[in-house]
Amino acid sequence: MIEIYNLDNILVNQTLSSQKEVFEKIAEIAVASEISNSKQAIVDGLFSRETQGTTGFLDGFAIPHTKSGTVQKPGAIIITLNEGIEWDSMDGKPVTFLIALLIPESEAGTTHLSLLSSISRMLIHQEVRDQLLKASKPEEILEELNNALVNH
Repeated sequence: MIEIYNLDNILVNQTLSSQKEVFEKIAEIAVASEISNSKQAIVDGLFSRETQGTTGFLDGFAIPHTKSGTVQKPGAIIITLNEGIEWDSMDGKPVTFLIALLIPESEAGTTHLSLLSSISRMLIHQEVRDQLLKASKPEEILEELNNALVNH
């Protein structure tokens, strides 16, 4: 699997209070790390995807994602929040842990689906969610993700 996780793209204990602020932060990181060349295209793409159905998962997790011609390489941006925000999640709980996937339009059917399904499969497991929620440093989150992807 392509290496999409990068320590520089994991932000912990952020104080963002809305989906809009989260999407703007994701877009800012995407441009800074050269995943995309357009903040606006990322924000618009993430909002557009939410209108098709929530990306809120269980226990405070969400997997916002978008595919765009402005995305130069597949990337993941992980953000943990100090306080949960409303996300219309499957279980109705506020979101505190986001794994955003940004995929080039040209890889929409392949990379996009395999990344989304591997993250979803991993997050189905309660112990994986618990370990990720306990992790307080980017290094710990990266280690937990790598372990979970290998073992699930």
